[in-house]
Amino acid sequence: MTEEQKAVSSANDAAQSQSAASEAALEAMGYKQELKRAMSVPDMLVYGLIFMVPIAPFGIYGGVFGDSGGMPALVYLVGMVAMVFTAFSYATLSQAFPVSGSVYGYTSRGINKPVGFVTGWTMLLDYLLVPTLLYVVAAQAMSGIVPEVPALIWGILFVAINTFVNIRGIELTVIVDRVAVVLEILCLGVFVVMGALWIATDPLSNGFTIQPFYNPETFNPGLVMSAVSLGVLSFLGFDGIATLSEEAKDAKKGPSKAMVGSLLIVGFLFMLQTYIAGCISPDGAVFANDPDNAFYLVAEVAGGKFLYVLCALATAIAWGIFNSLAAQTAISRILFAMSRDGNLPKALAKVHRKYRTPYVAAAFVGALSLVLVIVFEQLGIDAISRLVNFGALTSFCVLHVTVVWHFFIKERDGKVFTHLILPLLGFVIVGYTWISLDPASKTMGIIWVVAGIAYYFVLHKVMKKNVDLEV
Repeated sequence: MTEEQKAVSSANDAAQSQSAASEAALEAMGYKQELKRAMSVPDMLVYGLIFMVPIAPFGIYGGVFGDSGGMPALVYLVGMVAMVFTAFSYATLSQAFPVSGSVYGYTSRGINKPVGFVTGWTMLLDYLLVPTLLYVVAAQAMSGIVPEVPALIWGILFVAINTFVNIRGIELTVIVDRVAVVLEILCLGVFVVMGALWIATDPLSNGFTIQPFYNPETFNPGLVMSAVSLGVLSFLGFDGIATLSEEAKDAKKGPSKAMVGSLLIVGFLFMLQTYIAGCISPDGAVFANDPDNAFYLVAEVAGGKFLYVLCALATAIAWGIFNSLAAQTAISRILFAMSRDGNLPKALAKVHRKYRTPYVAAAFVGALSLVLVIVFEQLGIDAISRLVNFGALTSFCVLHVTVVWHFFIKERDGKVFTHLILPLLGFVIVGYTWISLDPASKTMGIIWVVAGIAYYFVLHKVMKKNVDLEV
């Protein structure tokens, strides 16, 4: 056996050992291994990047620019810092509880089952509406390119493709994700190069400036944090990696490494593209009359109609297929976990015999997404974005509390920095962003939470349903 063959054999043995340990940890929590363990750390890293979309600012640039007073790059810098603390809390809990369900699974075991359910229910508001938002953005982009085809037709097509891939298996999802990352990075590279050349050489350019990060004329902490509540939407997705714990080869450390890594990479990419866009049109005059297509209009200044179409088409494909595929994968796993515990109809926990995927949950998410696209299309991108953020930011706050409660108070492990200071800082940052949400989003979100509490009360107090969790 050659040295290369020995290295491959050793790597395979290590992977098998990690999978065996992951399955043992899952069984120790009272579950059997049903989903297929096929996700390596690079696979999950790519999944996280796709979920967050390396070119996400393309679709919401106008809203972020306007809300931040022309400092879009600052929004993503602050947003990344805020999410880093949340990523650390996710990493800590994913190692302690390597189970599907993300925050739902962590809070159910780290605090108690009622809090876990309400947190999971709140997170559903985020994940159920994310595909809707993605399809609406993608349909708008495609309508701008091919106005003869109704947006609804594009929505139906995107839903059908993603539902098929989701049911077909996690390995097909991995392949699609890898292709998607390459295509999105290539598109982003074209924009950055052409944009930088225009800024450096065009007579109409104001040159490279610090204004996208800091504009003394408009800077206001409250204004920036309000914009962060919209910009943070682009970072939602690194947490989706936690839903794949039961499909990870190394469930203990794999998800945590992928979460932190993907967050830092995509944060840099967000700041780079919004900085270039901010330098091209510092005052936003280029897109003043059409903020929904702001980024594409900025791209047109730098690269003509070619770059406009390229960025719009990339947004449509990235949001409508790649990103929404990742979102549907994550929500189907959360529904699977909650259903398996008896908190949702049992049919959602059914696993396909051949593909080993939660196919009923995946089909349900596809059908629901189609209905929601039709219902919510008229609300607009900003309105849906803010409602999505309510669910995400609320569950993030509970996540930080869970770290403190489980490790520092209940377990009394004495790790002041990692299990008290870091999660408290994360709670303060996310909590401040939550406060910045608009009143309508808070009202609708609170109504959703109250409905969840009522549902849980009826399920467990009136109908006397019992849920057994190994906590």
